Amino acid sequence: MVKTADLCDDHADKLTLVRLELKSYGGKKQFDGPISTVKVFEDNVLVKKALQTIPEGHVLVVDGDGSENCALVGDLLGAIAEERKLAGIIVNGCVRDTAELGAQNIGVLALGSNPFKSIKKGEGETNIPVTFGDAEFVPGHYVYADEDGIVLSVEKIN
Repeated sequence: MVKTADLCDDHADKLTLVRLELKSYGGKKQFDGPISTVKVFEDNVLVKKALQTIPEGHVLVVDGDGSENCALVGDLLGAIAEERKLAGIIVNGCVRDTAELGAQNIGVLALGSNPFKSIKKGEGETNIPVTFGDAEFVPGHYVYADEDGIVLSVEKIN
């Protein structure tokens, strides 16, 4: 894993900075990979489905519209991601079961935590570009995340 600061030093012209400070909840503080997306609102059915189906090594970007009313990811979904060897989960929303997420070998970034569970209607969209933090997360593009922030690239940078 290359540090985001080093990527920015060497490839600033190819990177987009995500201008939203997210907290780290997963056991991995640095992660990167191709982007897969879901756009939901207070409903995590499609989040679980995506975690069960996206390719190994991917980062699931969950655009929860910034809602802090409930959690979209908890320890059970974290365990699915860990078992399937996904690189991480970035949530524009909340997570719960933070102690357990911290023990899982996966990167998890979110706005905050909330003990309330989400609704289960299955509404939302998958595999579409989503925008938050003044950045567009496009499926198939790459995300790099660590303690310094999150940057996006159209292609993988070695």
